[in-house]
Amino acid sequence: MATPSGTPKVTPERVFATLHGYQRSAALKAAIELELFTAIGEGAKTAAALAQRCKAAERGVRILADYLVIDNFLTKSGNEYGLTEESAAFLDRRSQMYIGSAAEFLVNEQGLAILTTLTESVRHGGRKDEESSLNPEDPVWVLFARGMMPMMFPMAQMIAGKVKLPQDRDTKVLDIAASHGIFGIQIALANPRAKVVGVDWRIVLELTKANAQKFGIGERFTPLAGSAFDVEFGGEYDLILVPNFLHHFDIPTCEKFLAKCGANLRSGGQVAIVEFVPNEDRVTPPMAAAFALTMLGNTPHGDAYTESEYRKMLANSGFKDVTLSPLAPMPQTLVLASK
Repeated sequence: MATPSGTPKVTPERVFATLHGYQRSAALKAAIELELFTAIGEGAKTAAALAQRCKAAERGVRILADYLVIDNFLTKSGNEYGLTEESAAFLDRRSQMYIGSAAEFLVNEQGLAILTTLTESVRHGGRKDEESSLNPEDPVWVLFARGMMPMMFPMAQMIAGKVKLPQDRDTKVLDIAASHGIFGIQIALANPRAKVVGVDWRIVLELTKANAQKFGIGERFTPLAGSAFDVEFGGEYDLILVPNFLHHFDIPTCEKFLAKCGANLRSGGQVAIVEFVPNEDRVTPPMAAAFALTMLGNTPHGDAYTESEYRKMLANSGFKDVTLSPLAPMPQTLVLASK
């Protein structure tokens, strides 16, 4: 549509920018792999200096760095590049808040291939079972465990501060889909009498055990290999951690699993769920709401569930005293409920 003068009211710029969106993730991943942000933080400011530090061609570094200026990940003054506040915090390896390792999982070949079949997932209502990543031997879960721990670290610390365990006796904690193990590890660090059992696939638990050793709780960590739906948990837990797990499944499956958790908790024990929880409109806040599309493309029946859906799931599974606490600045929410 055009105005009377013939000037269009709208432009196709955002359409083209979105169709080229894969370039943004590819450029950011390349910069992370080349340690471009770290190099700038260390003082290499020009394309020539960055090329030497990153062991790359000067032309390549210049074009990549200029693109990252356009995308607001870098600044540029004359021929010198600088870090934005965001890049200094999260993309310079020297920062305690560095999360660049997440690129290994979030921008991997398997994940990008899934995007090429999103149309079929929409038609089908989810990814076909035989094509989903819910496979015990899928190496993607090792990538997740290795790459995502730095991103999960601040959330795990917040949760350890919010969840209270008895201090006058030994306690038992079950970490579902333990992965990197950082949720159970932080609980153990905050509760010296807590012992943690981590459930995950066999190929992942080697990394979980190594992290438990690294953080000094190796003697209080026990691996339990297998599907969380099939293995026997052993009962009498004070706390069951369910981080980033329920979104892979439909509501009946979630309720069945939560009922299993309840059957393995002491009276008064708690389940601690960490999830993307969109508002009831399902379009806000953006990151939590958009996660539903990730589940549509990756799983047969997964979704991002709302507060009312979690409350209903937990009530139907025998839980009470449900509370939700946003884990800002991260986009996830802690859902706590008691047996």
